[in-house]
Amino acid sequence: MNPPAPPTTDRILVVDDEPEIVALVAYHLAKAGYRVSTASSGQDALELARRDRPALMVLDLMLPGMSGFDVLEQLRLDEASRDIAVIMLTARREEPDRIRGLSLGADDYLTKPFSPAELVLRVAAILRRTGTVAPATGDTLVIGSLHIDRAAMSVNVNGELVDLTPTEFKLLLTLAERRGRVQGRGHLLETVWEAAPDIQTRTVDMHVQRLRTKLGDAGDLIETVRGFGYRLRSTAPRGY
Repeated sequence: MNPPAPPTTDRILVVDDEPEIVALVAYHLAKAGYRVSTASSGQDALELARRDRPALMVLDLMLPGMSGFDVLEQLRLDEASRDIAVIMLTARREEPDRIRGLSLGADDYLTKPFSPAELVLRVAAILRRTGTVAPATGDTLVIGSLHIDRAAMSVNVNGELVDLTPTEFKLLLTLAERRGRVQGRGHLLETVWEAAPDIQTRTVDMHVQRLRTKLGDAGDLIETVRGFGYRLRSTAPRGY
């Protein structure tokens, strides 16, 4: 079976059941030069995501029938849609909701009411960081059984492909390229998330936890430096 085609870099899918919100977001994204498609339900969103392969989805949390959390979880489970970046858009401001969305693989979280200009900037920031992590050299970083292919934006452990979101890949690549050196949470926020408003240091911890789980045994390469941040070992631990 052939792998799915890469996401269309200028297409954004806006998912919200409030017509005025959809119109507002679509207008400003289109004005910024993006091709915009819309959906008002979770099921429609999943079908459009698989068919159109957008680069990014602006996803409302409160949807009829299927919540934004459910949509996000299905996106990440499906090979045809797991690489699509996601900004959660919701009226909920509670920290547990933000943590749940980020732990499921959301790349950013914006609460209503919001500034359309800020949303466009966040979209651009996510697409910029997901589109520039693959340099032209195409070289592969190898640390023990962990292989990171910059050009293909792929990661494998012991020859098994590891499915990472764009943000998880950028986080791992940042740690790997600076392996052996401690990276503070603030520095990681600035580098990986570009210090987006409302993004807190707990976001780093949640993504590192999720990354370790996905990497399996190779997750032990990521060390916690208490009170500061994280470091990727420059060599595999003994017996690894």
